[in-house]
Amino acid sequence: MAEQTLARQLAAFAARTAAEPLPERLATSVRQRVLDILGLCVAAHRLPTSRAALDYVADQGGRAHAHVVGLPDAVPAAQAAFGNGVLAHSLDYDDTHLPSVLHPSAAVVPAALAAAQAAGADGAALTNAVAVGIEVTVRLGMAGFDPVLNNSVFFEHGQHATSICGAMGGAVAAGMLLGLDEDGLLDVLGVTASMASGVIEANRTGGTVKRLHCGWAAHSAVTAADLVRRGFTGPPTVLEGRFGFFTAFLRGEADHDQVTDGLGERWAVPDIFFKPYPANHFTHAAIDAGLALRAQGVPVDRIEHIELRVPAAVIRTIGEPIATKRAPDTGYQAQFSGPYAVVAGLLGGGGLGLGLEDFTDELARDPQRRALMARVDVVPDDECNTIFPHQFPAIVAVRTDDGRTWREEVLTNRGGPQRPLSDAELALKFRDNVAGRVDPDTADRVVATVLGLADVTDVGDLLRPLTRLRSGTGSD
Repeated sequence: MAEQTLARQLAAFAARTAAEPLPERLATSVRQRVLDILGLCVAAHRLPTSRAALDYVADQGGRAHAHVVGLPDAVPAAQAAFGNGVLAHSLDYDDTHLPSVLHPSAAVVPAALAAAQAAGADGAALTNAVAVGIEVTVRLGMAGFDPVLNNSVFFEHGQHATSICGAMGGAVAAGMLLGLDEDGLLDVLGVTASMASGVIEANRTGGTVKRLHCGWAAHSAVTAADLVRRGFTGPPTVLEGRFGFFTAFLRGEADHDQVTDGLGERWAVPDIFFKPYPANHFTHAAIDAGLALRAQGVPVDRIEHIELRVPAAVIRTIGEPIATKRAPDTGYQAQFSGPYAVVAGLLGGGGLGLGLEDFTDELARDPQRRALMARVDVVPDDECNTIFPHQFPAIVAVRTDDGRTWREEVLTNRGGPQRPLSDAELALKFRDNVAGRVDPDTADRVVATVLGLADVTDVGDLLRPLTRLRSGTGSD
């Protein structure tokens, strides 16, 4: 009998699930994540880095197997995975697993879409592969979560867990679609571990390289699966071995039970948080509070002071240095500003409450917003501390010049299991993301095709309507 290493157990789970019907809640979640990623890929075309990445893809040549959003001609599968992976994660608007703080769909979905097209797989096979790939990604991420630190050991070591674990999960998904059996999927994990990467120093001191991470993860995933199909093999002890994945990335500080407990019975996928707003996830509860206070009729022109109470751990991201957070110079900086989040919520916007057009350079420097942001203090809160990092809560108190205090608590995040987004809300997010790039009829057709994924016989049908985009407006 083959040794039941951790990787062997993941491979057996993947091989078994490839031929099994999924629970409907799980299948629905997968369809929603595919739709979300496609919309984000379209929206990301506004970025110069996206154009650079797609120019690179177009220059590589090779056999045409799969489509990239925004490129008229098909390209090799690994290059398609790279291009869509770069697009999917570039706006920081993709889904988040808590408490690992992974963004699993941005690597797994592009890898699976590319492999499915190369293999001629149908929508049902794609659904199963994405479900397994995301599950593997999250379980490896949780193996590196330290409940004492309340943080990922990957991040403590300067590593981007999203791209590292996403390469592994994406490779399992790609391997399933390329028809690999349990032994082949074991080898896929063994090979991909030598190709997974991601350093997050750019989060601290700048640079756009982070936008490449999920693209490289998806590229590695498809490449590894293709190489295994051609005969490459990997070590069966790739995860827990003396010189394996957990030693290399986590210095052995891994919780093995997170990898296998309840595997195939308890799925993490449906509880992964969608992002309703295009901003750092730590700001979302502040946005919700601002929107709720707006609905209550807070007179914005009479506000004297705003107190934003959040978990202490997030203040360094959205509240420090406070002078900078009160006066962001760009829309990108506004995405990481607690004061901007509250003020934008109070003023209201598009999409599901706030959309991409609410985070422009012009609005970040808008005098009315700057004046309100100057009145915001960001402070730690004990109740929020007890909830974090399983939620990113916020409490907002507004004092107006008549002495009245308005207060709103948001202790659970919209888009998570306690406050899920419906198909209709995710379709609205998709349409908001593709507005100006895709005509409404095409957008409706893509929504209907993705939400009917089980009946799709050609996965290319999801991508082909999005290969020719209008030039767009806004940040171009």
